[in-house]
Amino acid sequence: MRITAQKLSAPMFLLVAVACLLGAQDPGEELTVEERVDRVFARFDNTRSPGCAIGVIQDGEFLLRRGYGMANLELGAPLTSSSVFRIGSTSKQFTAAAIVLLAQEGKLSLDNDVRKFLPELTDFGTPVTIRQLVHHISGYRDYLTLMMLAGLRDDDYYTDEELLAMLSRQQELNFEPGAEHLYSNSGYWILSQVVERASGKSLREYAAEKIFEPLGMDHTHFHNDHNELVPDRAYGYAPLEDGGYMISMTTLPMIGDGGVFTSVDDLFFWDQNFYDPKVGGSEFLEQMHSVGELNDGEELDYAFGLGVGTYRGLKLVSHGGAFVGFRADVIRFPDERFSVICLCNRADSNPSLLARQVADVYLENKLAPPEERDRPQRRRADEEAGIDIGAQARAELAGDYYSEELDVIYALRQTGEGLEVSVAAQEPLPLLALEPDVLRAQFLTLRFERNTAGAVSGFQLDAGRVKNLRFTRARE
Repeated sequence: MRITAQKLSAPMFLLVAVACLLGAQDPGEELTVEERVDRVFARFDNTRSPGCAIGVIQDGEFLLRRGYGMANLELGAPLTSSSVFRIGSTSKQFTAAAIVLLAQEGKLSLDNDVRKFLPELTDFGTPVTIRQLVHHISGYRDYLTLMMLAGLRDDDYYTDEELLAMLSRQQELNFEPGAEHLYSNSGYWILSQVVERASGKSLREYAAEKIFEPLGMDHTHFHNDHNELVPDRAYGYAPLEDGGYMISMTTLPMIGDGGVFTSVDDLFFWDQNFYDPKVGGSEFLEQMHSVGELNDGEELDYAFGLGVGTYRGLKLVSHGGAFVGFRADVIRFPDERFSVICLCNRADSNPSLLARQVADVYLENKLAPPEERDRPQRRRADEEAGIDIGAQARAELAGDYYSEELDVIYALRQTGEGLEVSVAAQEPLPLLALEPDVLRAQFLTLRFERNTAGAVSGFQLDAGRVKNLRFTRARE
């Protein structure tokens, strides 16, 4: 910005100074659409941090595609629209698509009992259907939560075979199939196994043959081998408390619930398939957008790996993803033939918010005013007011407890005037007493049970996407 030598008034001087600091244009000069988008991603736009790649599509063409920040900090490689990201749960729509295609081929029915393909899974008395897995209404406990509860850390490694064994040990579901909606990564991993047994090909092979290759998505695959080299890969990062970043990747081979590696450029072809379906045809599109329904008839806003709803008055189809150092979201406004793809390689990013901010820029004349929403402040578990249950009660609760479903022992120990719980090599967690026989540690809730003599016999554990895990007190 050029400033003439004329004297500026104090208010005008302040305005110009602020404009200089913010990199704004001259007062009164409007920013272009691209410049407004650049401002949304300004904090990522440097060579010292990871960031995001963005693609804006309308009527079958890119309006904008660019990268902000670095794909690899060690090599100094910048992010571009061709950078390949892990997209976490945004992958679920591709797993669901494979299921729909197999149903079209007659190799499965959406209402098949999943045990038709995986008889190793527990028979809970009521069948769990493929359709229920798709819509997250199966009741299956989330495997990532289960593995964490079993004492595994983020950087531990386990296999598909070990995961199947874990799920086969489960003695009950979170709820009766179809009774509730609760997001479950187990459901979509199980779907990956259904694809393999129904087609004779792994989900990676089937998706490549039926989806990615026909659409020309040459840099997209389900990533089931962490040792595999990936050209143009963006590394995942997490910020450190004292500044800088650490690499945040995974060695897990599980796919179906996540695991797709792709780019903004490749996702363009997938987006266009929702208007001109080269894969699946019109029946495929209708099925992909059909939402789930609970046993009582309540309709969900979750379809086949896609959320279906509205945003500021416009119909919106979307699904986000978050795993290790990657965050992603693909949002589509079908009536406007407008989409935003936002892929990020930093754990502190929020692509769902960023993508909607981009939509705000391009669709500002079509969007309704933002809704005012009162969001009550939720008290964190570690800030809850606990009660003092007394030394005798603490002594009664202390001990070792075994879970057959997790095949793990939880050790409860007294510490001064409190209790803590530890599992395997993880750091002990302090327990807060909410009621005499109800303790909490972070997001874990332990509800103790007593026998007819009043002695503590075990507890049931709730942990978000896992409910009613039974622990039995070990004999001392």
